[in-house]
Amino acid sequence: MPDIRLTRIDNRLIHGQVATQWCGVVGANLLLVANDEVAGDEFRQGLMNMAAPSYAQTRFFTLEKTINIIHRASANQHIAIICESPQDVLKLVEGGVPIKKVNIGNMHMAEGKRQVATSVAVDDDDVATFRKLQELGVELEIKRVPDTPAENIEKLFK
Repeated sequence: MPDIRLTRIDNRLIHGQVATQWCGVVGANLLLVANDEVAGDEFRQGLMNMAAPSYAQTRFFTLEKTINIIHRASANQHIAIICESPQDVLKLVEGGVPIKKVNIGNMHMAEGKRQVATSVAVDDDDVATFRKLQELGVELEIKRVPDTPAENIEKLFK
């Protein structure tokens, strides 16, 4: 069973907050970006590698590759999975990745979305995806940084 310490939804993927705050708090030494686009974009990978803490390795896998190899993770790998969207997290869960809790950190405002929390904007598809994750037994948490209180998850469903 892989040691998944954090699964986070963040449009920015690896950046200062993930690298400096979340990794330390959860004890992650491997940042796994599960994103089909970034898996093939060496420029973006390079930028994210610069933001990663020196004690953590980074991996940039497609969703399919993540599903296929996560169960082969070493016991020494304490993994933080970072996804861009709730839809990506749902694909991982449905593919057998043992995600028990999702930290919803940052979902940018865009056309067709509504702001529901400090740093979270959703559309109807996002809401339906979050409901499906809950039905599958995944705990949801809205929390930008580790030292702030979690926001009420019901905000997602209004």
